[in-house]
Amino acid sequence: MNLNPQLLALLTAIAWGVGGYFEKKGLHLGGLSPQLGITLRTAVAFIILGTVSFPQWKTLPQAGPKALTMMILGGGVVAGAVGMLCFYAALKGAPLTKVMPIAFTSPLFGALMGILLGGEPLTWKAVAGMLMTIGGIILLTIG
Repeated sequence: MNLNPQLLALLTAIAWGVGGYFEKKGLHLGGLSPQLGITLRTAVAFIILGTVSFPQWKTLPQAGPKALTMMILGGGVVAGAVGMLCFYAALKGAPLTKVMPIAFTSPLFGALMGILLGGEPLTWKAVAGMLMTIGGIILLTIG
C-alpha cells in the first residue's frame, strides 16, 4: 500500500474503533468469553493476513533471529496475546466510552518507547500531543 502514513493511521483508528463496537456487541449477544472472542478474531485475521502476506513469505529467512524474536515477543506475546486478552476482558466488562479511550493510549507508550529506547527525539510537539491525549482521555473517562 502506498498511501500517506497519516491516512493509514486514521484508517487504523477507524477500523479499530468500529471493530471494537462490533466485538463488544458480539461478546454480549453471544454470551461469549473474552478468550473465545479474541480467538475468533485472531483466527479470521490469521487467514486474511496469511493470504495477503503470502508473496512476502520468502523474505522470512533473511530477517534473522533477533528481528523474529522481537516480532514474536512484542507482537505475538505482549501485544497480540496479553494486550488483546486484557482488551477483550475490558470490552466485556465496561462501556465502550470508558474502555476505548484508555485502551487506545497505546500511542503514548509507543512514543515513549521510541524516545527512551529507540533514540527518537523528544520535541515540544510530541510532549504537547501526549499531554493533550492524556487530558482528552481523562475528560472522556471521569465521572
